[in-house]
Amino acid sequence: VIGPVMTTILTVLSAGVEILVQHSLLPLLAIFIEPAKVLFLNNAINQGIFTPIGSVQAEQLGSSIMYMLEANPGPGLGVLLAYCFFSRDKTTKQSAPGAVFIHFLGGIHEIYFPYILMNPVVIIAPIVGNICAIAFFMLTGCGLKGPSSPGSIIAFLAMAPTDKILLIILGVALATIVSFVIAAPIIKLTDGRKGT
Repeated sequence: VIGPVMTTILTVLSAGVEILVQHSLLPLLAIFIEPAKVLFLNNAINQGIFTPIGSVQAEQLGSSIMYMLEANPGPGLGVLLAYCFFSRDKTTKQSAPGAVFIHFLGGIHEIYFPYILMNPVVIIAPIVGNICAIAFFMLTGCGLKGPSSPGSIIAFLAMAPTDKILLIILGVALATIVSFVIAAPIIKLTDGRKGT
């Protein structure tokens, strides 16, 4: 049952990716990427869709933006930082700093998925953060030389061409800031109503 469903989802996503690539609308992919990640389809879309396309582009051009679409740690980092500072739930607030290190340095993006699933409106933050980062990477011609796996800042920068490292850091920072700025008021207003 699961196999055909996953195949259908990946087929639809692949077709959507091709259409957006052809029309230079890559930033809009974040609308699909972030919700799919939170539903634990991150590896499926990264390895099943973006990595094969990125491999062809990297072979031809030396780098590919496709490797950056799902692996950017910035959008998730912004959400986790917002929980660190603005969560009203004591347990959530205490767990968030550890999740920041696991996510950003360890590259385990799955650590921030429950933080979004417990307050689904927060998904807006990483979507907009990733849209901004992808647009920035497109405008500055950034790409990675190979897949960033796991999606830590260390692996991300290890795959960065040396002449683009500063721009890539700025793109990750942009995603983090935008995600944080959007997530913070949402969390402040809606989080922890059950008490502290």
